[in-house]
Amino acid sequence: MERTGEQNPALSQPHGSTREYKVFRGDDSKPMSDVTTQITFTPPNVKTFKITDAQGSATGKKIVSAILEQEVASAKEGHQRDISRANYNFVFLHEQNFGVVPEYVLHIIPKRKEKGLLLGDIWVDTKTYRVRQIIGVPLKTPSFWVKDLHITVQFAEVNQMWLPVSVDAIATLRFLGTYTLSGLDLAPPVTASNMSNH
Repeated sequence: MERTGEQNPALSQPHGSTREYKVFRGDDSKPMSDVTTQITFTPPNVKTFKITDAQGSATGKKIVSAILEQEVASAKEGHQRDISRANYNFVFLHEQNFGVVPEYVLHIIPKRKEKGLLLGDIWVDTKTYRVRQIIGVPLKTPSFWVKDLHITVQFAEVNQMWLPVSVDAIATLRFLGTYTLSGLDLAPPVTASNMSNH
């Protein structure tokens, strides 16, 4: 699994994507905010984001920024947050089909109490050993005003790169209650050769 992760072209190729986040308050079915972001990655460890459009409540924009700042910090720290034996202990739970693909489900337990390390479960493709899904909670909350954060990340192959394609989170904010974020990559990520040079 570690070897497969290290061979992912997404680690060595600059790329960018457009991700749209819808933010829901409590049990509301109508989003209170709709935030579109441009995310770019420059190897080895620089990730940046820019909010290109924000509709609705400013709180939603603030939550999205906090989640993306986590991603930026995570990229900067490189391998300190990888799903690897250096960072986690693994417990095999069971085998399960994820759609049509057989997967191993493993419980991951961080070895250190650090921001960005998750306690939770991962789904690993039994043939390719690629991580297809992560569901977990950070051992340390990303900021003072985020009390609880429950994250689900799904991965897929895009342009020969193995990348997160959807990020969902349920956040309990101090003084503000519970919010749900649904983040989906709108366009397939483009590699540097396709990106216009500004």
